[in-house]
Amino acid sequence: MVRSWNLGTDDEQLSDRPGYELVGVVGMPPRAVGPGRAIGRRVLFALAVLLVVVFAVYVDRGGYRDANGDGISLLDCFYYATVSLSTTGYGDITPASDSARLTNIVLITPLRVVFLIVLIGTTLEVLTERSRQAFRIRRWRRTVRDHLVVVGFGTKGRSAVEAFLAEKDGKPEQIVVVDTDRAALSVANARGLVTVHGSATRADVLRVAGVPRARAVVVAPNRDDTAVLVTLTARTLAPRARILVALHEMENVRLLKQSGADQVVVSSETAGRLLGIATVAPHVVDTVEDLLTPETGLALDERPVTPAEEGRSPRELSDIVLALVRDGRMRRMGEDGTEVLRPGDRLLYVRNLQGEDGQGEMGSLFPRTQ
Repeated sequence: MVRSWNLGTDDEQLSDRPGYELVGVVGMPPRAVGPGRAIGRRVLFALAVLLVVVFAVYVDRGGYRDANGDGISLLDCFYYATVSLSTTGYGDITPASDSARLTNIVLITPLRVVFLIVLIGTTLEVLTERSRQAFRIRRWRRTVRDHLVVVGFGTKGRSAVEAFLAEKDGKPEQIVVVDTDRAALSVANARGLVTVHGSATRADVLRVAGVPRARAVVVAPNRDDTAVLVTLTARTLAPRARILVALHEMENVRLLKQSGADQVVVSSETAGRLLGIATVAPHVVDTVEDLLTPETGLALDERPVTPAEEGRSPRELSDIVLALVRDGRMRRMGEDGTEVLRPGDRLLYVRNLQGEDGQGEMGSLFPRTQ
């Protein structure tokens, strides 16, 4: 059963809550542990507890009395520990000989432990899961930084995540997904992503997702007005983070730029242009698709100019350079000042992935700090 949380109206309330109260809001990716391994861990823990009790009884064996009156041996200590930990206790029939007690230790008690594991193991797992999740959330909140926050895990959000993970250095632990759809968050958790349940228009939800320490924020909700509110909130919390927004209508691009978006992608306009081009030049669309697919073929990429390339013309390089970024502004090839490469320039180029072992850095979406 998933617990519903009342996030309240106080903008400071959610991010100030301790980790155990964020269980159900923050979803940590599941750890892949097989049933055999889980049971093995419980058995080893039970044996460790047994040995501790045996040691404690043996050290203070002078304080124990046996009904036989022959003192307490090491075997007696094991016997006492096993019948005590298994909640068996003493009854009318008690093992009196060493062989009977050895049987109790070697055979009967392990069977009791197996019975207890099968009977209450699942219940204990449920009871302790919340504590483990709270501990993982606290540790994650202390350490998360320079990560990617994806708002909206629909088609566009999932595609952005897949593109990031396809890069050489893309790792699931670097991504946090924010959404109000529990089903979408379950899919994200299954892929190893940390999730936050809540509306990203709330500053406190974005704080829980670590937006103030994020390197980039991808805003991909289903509505343009929601995208504007999320962008405004994210820019207020993270003045230096790159904010990339997906829109449906071109008329909202200017508003998003004023709200603090670094880059805006209009899905409807882009799809419409590609459909129009496909009617007269279908292979152009195939090439664009190839450039946008990072796994094989050609790919668009971004990298800094190397010291050996400074002072040279972009046309002299082996890479096909389409544009360069200088002083934070993109300059197309052929514009004034693009004839010679300068220190600090970044190249936007076409990279051939055929024969490469891996992929390069994700330039436009998640650039590395230099």
